[in-house]
Amino acid sequence: MPNRIAGFSKLSKTEKIEWLLNTYFTNIEASRDLIKQYWNTNKKLQKLHDEFIENTITNYYLPLGIAPNFSINDSLYAIPMAIEESSVVAAASKSAKFWLERGGFKTKVISTVKIGQVHFIYNGDFDKLSSFFDSVKPKLIESTKDITKNMERRGGGILDIELRNKTTDIDNYYQLHATFETLDAMGANFINSCLEQFASTLKDEALIYDDFSEEEKSIDIVMSILSNYVPNCLVRAEVSCAIDDLKSKDIPNPEIFVSKFKQAVNIAEVEPYRAVTHNKGIMNGIDAVILATGNDFRAVEAGVHAYATREGKYSSLTHCTIDDGVFKFWLEIPLALGTVGGLTSLHPLVKFSLQMLKNPTAKELMQIVAVAGLAQNFAAVKSLTTTGIQQGHMKMHLMNILNQFEATSEEKTNLIEHFKTNTVTHSAVVEAIENLRR
Repeated sequence: MPNRIAGFSKLSKTEKIEWLLNTYFTNIEASRDLIKQYWNTNKKLQKLHDEFIENTITNYYLPLGIAPNFSINDSLYAIPMAIEESSVVAAASKSAKFWLERGGFKTKVISTVKIGQVHFIYNGDFDKLSSFFDSVKPKLIESTKDITKNMERRGGGILDIELRNKTTDIDNYYQLHATFETLDAMGANFINSCLEQFASTLKDEALIYDDFSEEEKSIDIVMSILSNYVPNCLVRAEVSCAIDDLKSKDIPNPEIFVSKFKQAVNIAEVEPYRAVTHNKGIMNGIDAVILATGNDFRAVEAGVHAYATREGKYSSLTHCTIDDGVFKFWLEIPLALGTVGGLTSLHPLVKFSLQMLKNPTAKELMQIVAVAGLAQNFAAVKSLTTTGIQQGHMKMHLMNILNQFEATSEEKTNLIEHFKTNTVTHSAVVEAIENLRR
């Protein structure tokens, strides 16, 4: 068993690497070469990447791809996507092209409210706490003026603070439930700073509130933190067209197609086992753009999946209708995004991606990201209900299999041609490689 190490964070980057190699690896030289192979030759740029997180030893690459031809509210976009999964970028691109010829994607931001909470324990009479809150609420807001002045100057800030009684869930548990508008910033640091000031002011004011008993004055702050569940930070994206206009190479009979497509969406609305995979496909598109634009995909994932359960059962995030000969497919999801602050102003490829998207506001980025998710889901459900998901996916996965077997350029050319008319499976590719090499 390797020995524990004390003070690892205080070691230099070289010292960290040498300890790691000597402790966990047998082929030390090859492992060291691999680590250094992913360093940027530009030392200033590498230092920037080193300082994004703690204990950095190297860079971990993801491909950055482009899905062009997205018509969003009659403006044309090429969307950046950072992802490792085969067929995602291809599917998004195909979906973009399909809808470009049928009116494009329409989007709107419904609301942009974000949420934070101060969680605390209060032992006493609720009516007295409620009266105390009414009297102290203006002081809570006033105490954050140094934090909020710049945000307020731009039109954002604290929208409201509510006292919430949660004692039916946990004895003596209450919340300050605050709402915020953070404009183009993701706003996590802003919100958390406001919340911690609320907590401090609440605790101090309770100590001098005359109507409280000594026990009631001792409010115990548990924690102050923003919520990644943002059901009032919503964006909608949709596509629609006459059913007859859906006719294409893959859709020879649009009436049959829309009927089956709607059934597939309906199944995802009622069957959680299907809904999880259905929504995962949506997030393939969303996460890829979130990563490319330097936003927090983990926060988005958590909030989106919580939203999918808002009616008490996990369900599809997309919906479909067929009315009066018109097919409509849409998505409505919570997205708390930012285009200023954090990595958006530091990571060179994030800045590049945002420039590609015409330097969008946070609201504009919400709409672009929602479209990427809707496009991805349309492509997936279309494949599932026509050719089957594996035909397109495995052909995109073919290159990964060939690279696993270190196929030469000539071998790749031969095998790509072979699998244009043959089904791609892992075993079929292995057999074809072996036959070719014999």
